[in-house]
Amino acid sequence: MTYCVGIRTSQATIMISDSRTSAGVDNISTYSKMWRYGVPGDRQFVLCSAGNLATTQAVIAAIERDIKLTAEISLLTVTDMNQAAEYIGNLSVEVQEKAGGGSVFEATFLLSGEILGAVSGMYMIYAQGNFIVSSTQVPYLQIGETKYGKPILDRVIQESTSIDRAIVCGLISMDATLKSNLTVGPPIELYILQHGSLALGRYRVFGEDDEYMRGLRKAWNKAMENAVDAMPPLTLS
Repeated sequence: MTYCVGIRTSQATIMISDSRTSAGVDNISTYSKMWRYGVPGDRQFVLCSAGNLATTQAVIAAIERDIKLTAEISLLTVTDMNQAAEYIGNLSVEVQEKAGGGSVFEATFLLSGEILGAVSGMYMIYAQGNFIVSSTQVPYLQIGETKYGKPILDRVIQESTSIDRAIVCGLISMDATLKSNLTVGPPIELYILQHGSLALGRYRVFGEDDEYMRGLRKAWNKAMENAVDAMPPLTLS
């Protein structure tokens, strides 16, 4: 399984993904689920994936082939983020149909980016090729194993959330998923794309026993214990 989350604030977009791929309890591998493309000063994209690994790898191969061959339509030629999301959705559908179709071949993607002269955006691209975009009311999107990391996002994330707070919240969301689902696992990848810069974002990988993640987990566990202790007790008659 997989967990990827994108958080879009007024200042930046934060993308976080795990790297575990499981084909059964005795076949667990590590694959990056985050890819970055761009031309400094013109366009920047970050893409995360969940679902069938073969479909994902075929879509990524097609994206990179189109860039290399200077195809008429590629991430280097699309004029806005809607067109970029549509392009990736069409590639995904094409790959799935070629493989025979069916839910076993499905994959979903999170796409974030910005193109010079166009509005930046963050999109969730479904297996059927259609997509939704984040908004002021929905400033985060998730794919994969979403339920464990959702509560903190619902309670904390707003468009006005600071970059640092959004990063911490996203990493706690990931850690909650790691704790509750063994099919999601490190390394954890983090990418921060600053709005308006059209420059490469900041990238960080957290390994199996990363010191920062250990400290964050310990502090969050203690904070939750203190919060529970501070709740008013129930008086039973």
